[in-house]
Amino acid sequence: MSVVGAIMVPHPPMILPEVGRGSERQIQETINAYEKAADFVAELKPETIVLSSPHSIMYADYLHISPGTHAEGSMARFRAPQVRIERDYDEELSSQLCDLADEHKIPAGYLGERDPSLDHGTIVPLYFILKKYKNFRLVRLGISGISLAEQYRFGMLVQQAADELGRRVVYVASGDLSHKLKETGPYGFDPHGPVYDRKLEDVCSRGALGELLSFDPVLLEKAAECGHRSFVIMAGALDRRSVDARWLSHQDVTGVGYGVCTFRVTGTDPHRNFLDQYEAEQEKKIAAAREGEDPYTALARRTVETYIRTGKTLRVPKKGDVPDDMLDRKAGVFCSLHKDGELRGCIGTILPCYSCIAEEIIRNAISAATRDPRFHPVLENELSHLEYSVDVLSEPEDIDSPALLDVKRYGVIVTKGRRRGLLLPDLDGVDTVEEQIEIAKRKAGIRDEEPVKLQRFEVVRHT
Repeated sequence: MSVVGAIMVPHPPMILPEVGRGSERQIQETINAYEKAADFVAELKPETIVLSSPHSIMYADYLHISPGTHAEGSMARFRAPQVRIERDYDEELSSQLCDLADEHKIPAGYLGERDPSLDHGTIVPLYFILKKYKNFRLVRLGISGISLAEQYRFGMLVQQAADELGRRVVYVASGDLSHKLKETGPYGFDPHGPVYDRKLEDVCSRGALGELLSFDPVLLEKAAECGHRSFVIMAGALDRRSVDARWLSHQDVTGVGYGVCTFRVTGTDPHRNFLDQYEAEQEKKIAAAREGEDPYTALARRTVETYIRTGKTLRVPKKGDVPDDMLDRKAGVFCSLHKDGELRGCIGTILPCYSCIAEEIIRNAISAATRDPRFHPVLENELSHLEYSVDVLSEPEDIDSPALLDVKRYGVIVTKGRRRGLLLPDLDGVDTVEEQIEIAKRKAGIRDEEPVKLQRFEVVRHT
C-alpha cells in the first residue's frame, strides 16, 4: 500500500467544546467540515496516520520525528484536562523515515526531543478522527526552518517509506492559515493575511500542490501563517499522485484563518512531479543569473564552491582579474546566500577588517556559508542551488533621529553598550523605519523600549 489520501485541518483549541465552552459555535462551519474530513479518514481505513504539527518540536535546521512507541497528551493548558489523547506510534515507519532522511541527506530524525507529550496541533485533529475511527497507529512530525523544497522532499520520503513497508497511510497536515485577518483578532490585521488565505484556498482546491513551493517568503512572514510548511510536507507525500481535492470550508471570524480540505489519491501521475519541475525552474533562473554575473558575486560564489569542495581558501585575485576598486579600496562587506528563495547564510563586517574589498568578500563568503549560527554549514550538493549577493558598505555615520533613516536607501546600526545590531537596507518584507530598528534591536538582544545609539550607512548591492 502507500499514501491513500490526506487532509488539511486547523487546530484552534476552542474548537473543542470542552475548551470553547460554547464559543466554538462561532466556527460551526469549520466544525462541520472537520467532521466530514474525519469521515473521509475513516472511509480510507489507514493503518497509520502521519501527522505534521507546527506545535510539535521545531528547529530551524532540523525536522523532528517523535521517537518511541507510545505518546499521550491533554488539553490541560487550555483548562480542559479531561480531554486526553493517547496513541501508539508506528515505530517501524518512523524508523524507516529516519533511515531514508540519512540516505537522502535531509536533516531529520529523532534527535532533540524536549517534550514527548502530544501537542494541541496533534490533539485537535486526533480528537475529531478518533470519534470516527480508531484502528491506526501514529507517526508525529514537526516542521522546520529548512527550505520548503527540502520539506517537500521529506514528504516524498513519507510516501517511499509507506511503499517499502506496504503500509496504508493517510497524511494529516495540521495548521492554521493567516493569523492576521482582523483588527479585532488576537494578532491584528495585515493586508497580506487575506491574500495568503485566498491564494492557499485556490491552490488546494485545484490540487495544484506544487504551487505551495513558490509562495513568496515575504507573504508567508507578513501573513503570520501557521501551517504552510505542514502543507508542503503533505504535498510531498502526494508527489506523482493524482488527487481528487475537495475544499470544504474557510472561516476567519476569530481573526485566524481555518481551512479544511481533503485529498483522495486516485492513481499515479508522473506529470505531478512538482519538486522536479520547481527545481528545474530554479536551475534555469540561477543559470541565467550566472551568465551575467557581477565580478563581486562571482568571487563570492567561486570562494564558497572552492572552500566547500576542497577546504581551501581562494587567494586574493591579481590586478586585471577583477575591477581595480576591489583591490584598491577597503570597506565593510556583507555576503548573503539564498536557497530556494530563502536566506541560507549572511555574514559581514561593518568596517573593513582585511587588505581590500576582494579579501573582505573571500573571508565573509566563507563565513556566510559555514559559520552563520542560524544554519548548518552549506553542503556540496547545495552549491548548484545557491544564489549570492554582496553588499559593499559606506562608512557608518551617527544620526540623532529615526527621521534621518530611509529603509530603501540606508541600513541601520543600533548600539547599546557592547550590544550592536545591524540591518541592511532595501530588504524584502521590511517596509518601515520602525520595523528596521526593531529587527536590528532584536538581532542585538536589545529590548524594544531601550534607547540606542543610531547610525546609518549606504550600500552598493551586487547580485
